[in-house]
Amino acid sequence: MTAPDPSTTMADPSAQVAEQLLRLTRKLQRAQKRYLDPIGITPAQARLLRALSHHDRESGPPRMADLAGRLEVVPRAVTTLVDALEANGAVRRVPDPVNRRVIRVELTEEGRQTLRALREARRGAVEEILAPLTAERRAALGGLLAELLGGGPAPCGD
Repeated sequence: MTAPDPSTTMADPSAQVAEQLLRLTRKLQRAQKRYLDPIGITPAQARLLRALSHHDRESGPPRMADLAGRLEVVPRAVTTLVDALEANGAVRRVPDPVNRRVIRVELTEEGRQTLRALREARRGAVEEILAPLTAERRAALGGLLAELLGGGPAPCGD
């Protein structure tokens, strides 16, 4: 596969916007990683913790399969993430009260503290990225992104 011709990319506004979005995504991921490193958590583990925090409280802790579906990953990936988070004390596996073959995953108090630190890290990373923009331009960007995402909030795992 060959690299796109820069002269074509610059002449095509859609291609230019696509490239800018990709570059912005990478920049945000790098910033978030810098903020997550001191917490001792990976971006994938952070996504799982956020998914747990948004799970329907009335149905009880989610099953591993529920988490895999919500995160759009294979169940084995969730097992690996839960293993690491359980070793750190952020989550615990609990038996399903109705079906003993089913394992559910719940946040611990340590996990809730980690989530608070994650929210602060995410805010810091976003603030770093958005620093050059005025409040009005941030609002305009937010409106444009919401429109591109279909008007709804981003999934919790993203």
